[in-house]
Amino acid sequence: MPDDDRYQRGARMLEKVYAGDVVAPPKGAMAFSDLMLESLFAEVWTREELSMRDRRLILLGAIGALGERDTFGIQARAALKNGELEPDQLREVLIMLAHYAGYPRAAGLLGVVEQQIAAVAEETQAGS
Repeated sequence: MPDDDRYQRGARMLEKVYAGDVVAPPKGAMAFSDLMLESLFAEVWTREELSMRDRRLILLGAIGALGERDTFGIQARAALKNGELEPDQLREVLIMLAHYAGYPRAAGLLGVVEQQIAAVAEETQAGS
């Protein structure tokens, strides 16, 4: 597949994965983003063996275990906006993480999760 096709497919998947909150930079702006779009988003996120929700749960587990607060917040927001997880399910992710990644790490994500739940709820009410 030509790189332009992979880039475009990756850009469309990026928009879908992040519910429109993250926009792909123009092709050629950065080699890093081109590679990420053409590989991760065009080839990995589009595979049919796992749903987007399954992939999101894996990603939340991995980045939560690493303590990546900002990235966890972005993923939590996207999961809520895309309807992949309900607020109580997102909170349950933290309960599971606490037991496998440690209480301090999961506790550090509580505020991030609650902020994203409130923000998405506010957006939803404003859009109604």
